[in-house]
Amino acid sequence: MARLEAGQPAPDFSLPADDGSTVSLSDLAGTTVVLYFYPKDDTPGCTTQACGLRDMSADYDAAGVRVIGVSPDPVASHVRFRDKHDLPFTLLSDADHAVAEAYGVWVEKSMYGKTYMGVERSTFVIGPDGVLKDALYKVKPKGHAASVLELATA
Repeated sequence: MARLEAGQPAPDFSLPADDGSTVSLSDLAGTTVVLYFYPKDDTPGCTTQACGLRDMSADYDAAGVRVIGVSPDPVASHVRFRDKHDLPFTLLSDADHAVAEAYGVWVEKSMYGKTYMGVERSTFVIGPDGVLKDALYKVKPKGHAASVLELATA
């Protein structure tokens, strides 16, 4: 799977959101978007990452940056995750992982000697023009929100 790089157009998508709507990247033209892919709702790393973004949501809002999380989990799981942790941003369900594949984050992983396909924790900063400002693969959950905000507002 090819990796995306800064300067490339961000692949467009339309996915179901935790609020019942459908979100398309093309509908967000004119807005800086932080699109972050994470493996699974309510797991330790994903919760750390989401809560970090939640805790800085006022800073993202003040900078006019829209945060959107994407995982293969169903919408109902996203709703539970959002409500449990009071997440103020949109979570999208990429059940068939087509968007994860388009962004190069659907990869072979291994755990306990077993290999499987899954989402590699990655974040993309998309400019108002729909072009990637940054493509960050294999990000660490801790400290993620602050470093990405710096990139989004640079």
